[in-house]
Amino acid sequence: MRVEIWSDIACPWCYVGKARFEKALAAFPHRDGVEVVHRSFELDPGRAKGDTGLVLPMLMQKYGMSEDQAREGERRLGENAAAEGLEYLTEGRDHGNTFDMHRLLHFAKEQGRQDELIGLLYRANFAEERSVFADDARVVELAVEAGLDADEVRAVLADPERYATEVRADEREAAELGANGVPFFVLDRKYGISGAQPAEVFTQALEQAWGEHAPLTTLASADDGDACGPDGCAVPQS
Repeated sequence: MRVEIWSDIACPWCYVGKARFEKALAAFPHRDGVEVVHRSFELDPGRAKGDTGLVLPMLMQKYGMSEDQAREGERRLGENAAAEGLEYLTEGRDHGNTFDMHRLLHFAKEQGRQDELIGLLYRANFAEERSVFADDARVVELAVEAGLDADEVRAVLADPERYATEVRADEREAAELGANGVPFFVLDRKYGISGAQPAEVFTQALEQAWGEHAPLTTLASADDGDACGPDGCAVPQS
């Protein structure tokens, strides 16, 4: 069974939602049969690379919040993160364009290191003071920590066209599926879950999707018709 997760590194609920989903998956008896794929979704796709700013002023401007409201919102997010065992800086974080990180996540997927990289990017963005938006060197360090080759990572970051098509394809698909926000979880292309739901919701969804993930029903077997197998091919009978 495949679970696809549309998310953005700049999304705090994606950070929390990933932890809640993983809690449910860890307790799921068929977890070894579940493939998790992370898909791209930019919350601010029009933002220029290098255009960074502090989170609190952004919240105040974008949502018309007062400074006290913005600080309270971040405090509550911090409490939700802490409840899942995650660190979360409620002040001093910045935000910016995430397109290059999404491109790099597609490269990491090819190398079998996607989940490791997205986890490190989340941690760095939400729990560490050093910016992942202002300095590509930090992103390279995290990619190496995830098990990727530094020179290959730098080559991806240096070429804005590499994996750009894959990022845009993910974003178009999200729109086609009706996802206008993240995190957005899709289980076996049958069920969608929007938002950082409690672990219990993910547990129920995994159980339901797995229960309907029936094995292939064979309508006719090799015993009934000509076929080739490990022991050779059937000999036509006159």
